[in-house]
Amino acid sequence: MSLYWRIFLLNAAVLVVAVLLLFGPVTVSTPVLFGEAIVLVAGLVAMLIANAVLLRIGLAPLGRLSRAMATVDLLKPGARPQVTGQGEIAELTGTFNTMLDRLEAERATSTGRVLSALEDERRRIAQELHDEVGQTLTAVLLQIKHAADRIPEPVRADLHQAQETTRASLDEIRRIARRLRPGVLEELGLHSALRSLAAEFTTPRLSVSAPITPGLPTLDAATELVLYRVAQEGLTNAARHSGATRVEVHLRPVPGGGTALLVRDNGRGLGGAPEGAGIRGMRERALLIGAELFVGAGPSGGTDVRLNVTALQHGGSSS
Repeated sequence: MSLYWRIFLLNAAVLVVAVLLLFGPVTVSTPVLFGEAIVLVAGLVAMLIANAVLLRIGLAPLGRLSRAMATVDLLKPGARPQVTGQGEIAELTGTFNTMLDRLEAERATSTGRVLSALEDERRRIAQELHDEVGQTLTAVLLQIKHAADRIPEPVRADLHQAQETTRASLDEIRRIARRLRPGVLEELGLHSALRSLAAEFTTPRLSVSAPITPGLPTLDAATELVLYRVAQEGLTNAARHSGATRVEVHLRPVPGGGTALLVRDNGRGLGGAPEGAGIRGMRERALLIGAELFVGAGPSGGTDVRLNVTALQHGGSSS
């Protein structure tokens, strides 16, 4: 039965009951007596309540669908309103679920293209930093050293200072290039890349460890890159925003052939802060390989970033 006919019949039933009351023992005098007025008002209130209850029952599936539409998030796939009842509302709910399936698939596809283009651009910029800026600064260092060896002593100290500044700039450019293009990931695999990432973020005020459980399954290149980027973003957030003094990066196998990444810090936690671009970027990368991402409070405070990769995403390249 369509929604139109259901609403029509609900209202018709209430009106029929009202008409039937006219043929009952209830009479109305002129002018209306106080007792008769009470009976009329009570009957009207009863009919309005009955009409409201029946309409609420009939439109409840539409309300659930409306709430689902208001809360849906393509970065958190899988949640679907339940298809209940028959008729137009059930058909509308099923159509909405089908639309969500299509939108999530298209979002994953477009995100994959965007992230692939982003990685290509990172690789190009890193190569230019290494080949152009890096070589230029290396040449400047050699020229400063050559000049420092031939000039008088009073000026030599200034040149040595310029040499140290240039060397620090060269180291910073190399560090940026490594973050843009994880060459160690391509050359030595995920294990070495995570350990190198932990060493890079370790400072006198922040201790970073990367324990890796043996027996990890083989991962394809796309999955390894997503795991690396999520770990990198988790460490970046911990170093910049959490005030943490210790961060652990765990990589371990899970039952069924899956792989789990955990980045845990002892900082102040997320609190009520909304998700920023970094977390949304991690969610988009997780969608790219069909993985599940959880970002929330750790068991002892701080923040946990968990990425669970099922066995279906494992490929043929070794880590």
